[in-house]
Amino acid sequence: MRWLAQHGDPYTLSVVDRDGAVGLDFGVYGVPETFVIDKQGVIRYKQIGPVTVEALEKKILPLVRELQKS
Repeated sequence: MRWLAQHGDPYTLSVVDRDGAVGLDFGVYGVPETFVIDKQGVIRYKQIGPVTVEALEKKILPLVRELQKS
């Protein structure tokens, strides 16, 4: 809890997909996978495998910043 209090909680929403139907709709096929989903529920980016520093800095964060503007 201290870590989250100090650094913030990046998980503003968690979803449970007990039967896997939503996962199949999103094209999930293995872990780890990270998705950036816009306000309309459209997948805008999918990172297959671990999130690297390069992916975070060059792809994910710039996209999130752009999506926050709209």
